[in-house]
Amino acid sequence: MEKEELIHLHMLLAQIKKYCEDKGFNCDFSKYNELDISPFQVHRSKEEHKQAIFLLGTALASTAAKNTVTTNTATKKTPKRLQG
Repeated sequence: MEKEELIHLHMLLAQIKKYCEDKGFNCDFSKYNELDISPFQVHRSKEEHKQAIFLLGTALASTAAKNTVTTNTATKKTPKRLQG
């Protein structure tokens, strides 16, 4: 990916992060916050933005997995698998 595309993806994930925080989801963004990088810091290296994307994606996926398990346990339903 080009740096501009990575910055765009970083921006989208940062917006999802803000949404999760605003809605009070139990998300752990501590590793991302330690990077101290924002998608608005276009002068930062491509690798730094890649690392930020990886950490945001990992935290969001972890949160989604926890919420899916919690929801399915509460409703006692088994999640449907994607058919491929």
